[in-house]
Amino acid sequence: MVKGKQKINIRDIFLGLQKQMRSKLSLNKKILTHPVAKGDACECEWINMLTSYLPSRYRADRAFVIDCEGNVSDQLDIVIYDRHYSPFILKQDGSTYIPAESVYAVIEVKPTLNKKNVEYASKKANSVRILKRTTATIVHAGGRIEKPKKPFFILAGILTIDGYLSDSLKTNLVKAEKDDFLHFGCSLQDGAFWFKRVTGNKYSFERSAKEESLIFFFLNLLSELQQLGTVPAIDLKAYIKSFKRK
Repeated sequence: MVKGKQKINIRDIFLGLQKQMRSKLSLNKKILTHPVAKGDACECEWINMLTSYLPSRYRADRAFVIDCEGNVSDQLDIVIYDRHYSPFILKQDGSTYIPAESVYAVIEVKPTLNKKNVEYASKKANSVRILKRTTATIVHAGGRIEKPKKPFFILAGILTIDGYLSDSLKTNLVKAEKDDFLHFGCSLQDGAFWFKRVTGNKYSFERSAKEESLIFFFLNLLSELQQLGTVPAIDLKAYIKSFKRK
């Protein structure tokens, strides 16, 4: 170690953040009586955390996802989407609408990690993945990329205060239909998990210790986002065509 050089412990920082979030969310769960108020408070805490720690190329918001044919997803608690290359984000009557091509990940926020909530999160993920996503060629300073990038498989998961991924629940996740599949879950009190693609439709499985759920979830999220790269270019002509009056 170089004399006088300071070091920080990233693990300790995230452990402290996990305790802080767990305390806030648990308190909200106790003092807020209306289900909608509880849900909104939890979503805000997670969105604030992601906004604070994700690189600036990403953004996290509560939103609907739309496609060029006018189809709309269910409302998502958290959508992680491209911040730099998304050509438009619509806001109407307090609701945010994001083009499907710009989406990296969708997340549901629930109090407990259990079968009912996992199935609910899977349904929400499905409503986004079935939307049509366009691609287009890219013109850059050195020329043109003629072969459009194919849309990647959108990440999906669930974030909770408590609850544990049982063996039976894990089996259900593995057997889920492709568009219902959840890659990850984070229970602040009981640990996090990740399914990572190995080849084709085969996934490896990793689980964190209880006290490391937040750092495990977040660092794996960063890693997976990095692997996805940049979102495909949107074919704006497809959207222009849909906006024309028939």
